[in-house]
Amino acid sequence: MKRIQVKLSKDQIQKLSLSSIGFIVLVYVYFSFFLGPLNNSRDTMLAEIDQLQDKVANSKNELTKTSKLEQQANTSTKRFAALKALSPEGAPIAWFPPRMKTFFANQEIDKATARLENSVAYKETDLANWMRYNWILELPQADFSTLGKAVAALENAEPLMSIMRISIKALPEDPQFQQITLSASTAMVKR
Repeated sequence: MKRIQVKLSKDQIQKLSLSSIGFIVLVYVYFSFFLGPLNNSRDTMLAEIDQLQDKVANSKNELTKTSKLEQQANTSTKRFAALKALSPEGAPIAWFPPRMKTFFANQEIDKATARLENSVAYKETDLANWMRYNWILELPQADFSTLGKAVAALENAEPLMSIMRISIKALPEDPQFQQITLSASTAMVKR
């Protein structure tokens, strides 16, 4: 193979070196002033997109939580209205003892009496309109199985009542029957 030698004049060498320097400057300017800011802008935009996607995901979670909270509030409001309706108008001392007498008569336990032991206002601010009434329910004569069914039915029929203590005494003259004293607590709306 033959080599071709090109002889360049001094003027051509200057033009070539100036062209090379110009090309290098052009490449430098392109990368520094055009491509660099574009890359920085792209990186900034990607970071902002990530942040916005996180915010959107958090917002969706908050919307879901808000929806569930609205459903719970609606359910709680209905439940509260139903529980409030369980406290009839008037003083509890006027309607609660007859209600208990009727309830136990329906359970085949006669001569049931209810008397108020004490009443206390709730200290919680959410329950400021409610009172706790403590009652003594006396059942002078009941058999054990009827009593068990009646107590279970009472707690199911009166959701705002809880039996605190049960005292059972056997009757010496009739051992199949017992004398029962129940301590019960109820929550009622102040009227």
